[in-house]
Parts: sequence; C-alpha cells; structure tokens
Amino acid sequence: MSAVLPIESANADAVTTESPGGPPRVKPARWADFVFENLTLFFALLVFSLLAAILVSLVAGSQVTLSKYGPAFLVSAEWDPVKEEFGALVPIYGTLVTSAIAMLVAIPVSFGIALFLTELSPGWLKRPLGTAIELLAAIPSIIYGMWGLFIFAPLFQTHVQPWLIKALGPIPLLGALFRGAPLGIGMLSAALILSIMVIPFITAVMRDVFELVPPLLKESAYGLGSTTWEVVWKVVLPYTKVGVIGGIMLGLGRALGETMAVTFVIGNAHQLATSLMAPGNSIASALANEFTEAVGDVYFSALIELGLILFLITTIVLALAKLLLMRLARQEGTRS
Repeated sequence: MSAVLPIESANADAVTTESPGGPPRVKPARWADFVFENLTLFFALLVFSLLAAILVSLVAGSQVTLSKYGPAFLVSAEWDPVKEEFGALVPIYGTLVTSAIAMLVAIPVSFGIALFLTELSPGWLKRPLGTAIELLAAIPSIIYGMWGLFIFAPLFQTHVQPWLIKALGPIPLLGALFRGAPLGIGMLSAALILSIMVIPFITAVMRDVFELVPPLLKESAYGLGSTTWEVVWKVVLPYTKVGVIGGIMLGLGRALGETMAVTFVIGNAHQLATSLMAPGNSIASALANEFTEAVGDVYFSALIELGLILFLITTIVLALAKLLLMRLARQEGTRS
C-alpha cells in the first residue's frame, strides 16, 4: 500500500509518492502548472495584441489618404505637399531596390565570413574576428550614416562611380542602371551602406548555427574524401538551412526598416529614376525627414500610410520566408 508523505522542496505543495516497485515519484502541484501555462499564454497573446494594435492605429491614421486616393496611392510618383498630391511609388521603389541590392552584397559576404570563422580560421584569429563582427552590429545606425556621408560617399564619388559609369554605362539594358553624374550619394550608395550594416547580423547568426553541426557529421564527410566546400554544401547547409534563412530574414528586416543611415546617403529626392547613381528616397527616410514638418491632415495621413505600407511589406516578406521553410520541411519528409 502506497503512502503519501510531504517533502521539503521549493514548492510546498509538491508531494512524493512511494511505490513498492520503484523509486519515489515527485508530483508537482497543479496550481503551479496552471499558473505557468496561463502566464506563457498571456505573453503569447500579448504579442498578437501589440501587432493588432499597431496595425489598427496605422489604418486609422491613414484613413484620409485611403479614402482620397485608394489603390492609386501605391502607383503614383507624385509627392507635392503644397498641392497636397501624394503617392508612394518612389519610396516603395527605393525601399525595395536598396534592400535587394544590400542583400545581394551581404549574403555571400556573410556566408564567406561565417564559413571562414567556423571551418578555416586559425584558433588565434577566431575570437578577435568574431568579437569584431559583434562590435560592428553594436554600432548605432546614425554613425554608419555619418561615416557614409563624410567618408564613404566622397571616396565612392571619386574612385568607384566614374569607373562604374565608364565600364557598365555603355552596356545595353544593364547600362541604364549606371548612367548619370557621379554624385557620391544615391540609391547605390545607400544600398552599400545597408549591406555593411546587415553583414554583422547575418554573419553572427550563420556562425552560431554552423557551430551547431555535430563534428561527427563533418568528420565523416572529410573521412570519405570530401573537400571543405563539399562538406559545407552537402552537410553544413542542409543541417542548418532553417537558421541560415532566419539570419537572412533578420538582415532583410533590418535593411527594410533602416532609417538614419539611409537618410544620410540616399539623397532624399522624390524622383523615380532608373539609374542607381541618382538620388532617391525610401519609406523610412521619408518618414524621418518629413514627419515633423507635416502640415495638414492629408500630408500627415500620407506619411502614416507609408508606415502602413512598410509594415505590410515586412509582414509579407516574413510570411514568404515561413512558407519557404515549410516547403523545405515537406520536401525533407518526402525524401526521407
């Protein structure tokens, strides 16, 4: 016959049950499980509540332009506060183009750095280089913007842009992206500054997930005669693809919403130009520059709607990333 005896523990309501066939079993108090479960549920619902509150406030604040322009707001390049004519095409174009170029530059560079740190770096260099990457991630964005305006832009204008215009400008179709005067600032400059800013974030995540690969898997591949590239491509990346994509999405989110660094070097011009050398604008830089001087309900509502568009763009990007991960998981199940 089992006897139930109280035991001394951090939880006064926990009891131990002695059974004849085995060691005593500790039964935690039911109220502690109840409180823990509902507390975690509250925090989870709080996240959804905050997202819903942000979305509702943005929709409510942009009601004036939503009713005045409707979907035409998305495809209009007009931005004239004096005439109260507004369109979001230029900021949307600038946000997407600068973020895309930044990711095209940042992803391979981040992958190379993370690969070097985890597979090729000597022991004496691994820790200082990893610390330097983390310090780059800690630099405020306004410092990147000031460095981009006063150091990077003049060097880019003098040494890089003339060469790009001369070498790539005459090429059909592609040359349209590299024509114009070398101004130093512009869409391409903003994209390169963004790439420098997101490289530390993507690199840190890739490095951490690469280090989670069991050494036995890599050593087995090396034992079969695989090269370092084959080990990375066929062992490390398949094992860590979820974390790698998560790091890329983290960097993309930073690029889409970056404000001050882009504001310093993009030129802040509401003009739609095919050349990457020309000044442009992004949603975040438009909000940073014009929010304090918005006069009138229409102007203020147009800026709020820009914020709503940026919120929706970020949400769509994250949703597509989640769908990609789900598809990869289904394919793995099919192969297995």
